[in-house]
Amino acid sequence: MSAVLPDRPPRAPRSDGEQSRSRLMQAGLRLFAAQGFAKTSTREIAEAANANIAAISYYFGDKAGLYRAVFLEPVGGPRPDMSPLFAPSCSLAEGLRCLFASFTEPLKHGESVRLCMKLHFREMLEPTGLWEEEIANGIKPMHAALVALLCRRFGLKRADDELYRLAVSIAGLGVHLFVGRDVIEALAPQLSATPERIDLWADRLLMYAEAMIDAEHKRRKKAAKTRPTRPPRKAS
Repeated sequence: MSAVLPDRPPRAPRSDGEQSRSRLMQAGLRLFAAQGFAKTSTREIAEAANANIAAISYYFGDKAGLYRAVFLEPVGGPRPDMSPLFAPSCSLAEGLRCLFASFTEPLKHGESVRLCMKLHFREMLEPTGLWEEEIANGIKPMHAALVALLCRRFGLKRADDELYRLAVSIAGLGVHLFVGRDVIEALAPQLSATPERIDLWADRLLMYAEAMIDAEHKRRKKAAKTRPTRPPRKAS
């Protein structure tokens, strides 16, 4: 049974303390990713960050608050604006670009994103409750928005199993690029070597996703043509 971490909002940083908070975040990310939540002490984090141990309490409340911030706050900078994906008027291309940006933009932050993925894997194996929170508050809303986008594309009032399968497959393009970064770099490191090449990934993922959607559209049309029609009722 996982231990649920308390939801304690961090205090507002002092005007001269943003660097101290950032160092604690980076040190916490490295140590939590390597050792997990339970085996990492606040003293270790403070020493690694070259900060006073009291700074953890000041900025995050306690170790659990620091872990929550490390796990949930964006890596390297603000998250891409995802609001267009949730708008009813969002076009297919715009929505897919928003979706894939959530996977490609973090890749521009090098070692931090590797540590972030390692931390997520560790959280799955040694749960504290934050992975379930991430699914509920992050992954599920994104999936629902993608499903709604596809429903509009196919003119469906309600998603069927094939549409859900398509949504999972489209998201999987970005998930694999993000989760499998070490494997991709071992196979073809040049593909993600610069921010410009990562942006090209986003363009290609959009193209591949549109091809998948087009293939599903053709499959549905073919299925509709081959579907047996009911014979007319006989007059009584």
